[in-house]
Amino acid sequence: MQDFSNYIAAMDQDLTALEDRVRQVAELCQQLRAENSDLRQRMAQLTSQNKLLAEKIDGAKIRLQGLLGHLPE
Repeated sequence: MQDFSNYIAAMDQDLTALEDRVRQVAELCQQLRAENSDLRQRMAQLTSQNKLLAEKIDGAKIRLQGLLGHLPE
């Protein structure tokens, strides 16, 4: 009977440890989801900024080409 009590106590410890690990994994998943969401928003902002900068560069190239066309050879 004492072996059975020891077995139950050990199993309780294992279950408690497993519950702790599952809780830690769930918390980590929640943190990673939040971080992923933040990174997606940041990526969208940077993509928008990149597009705007590319448009400015294209405009500058066109203006520069126009100025170069007016230079005497």
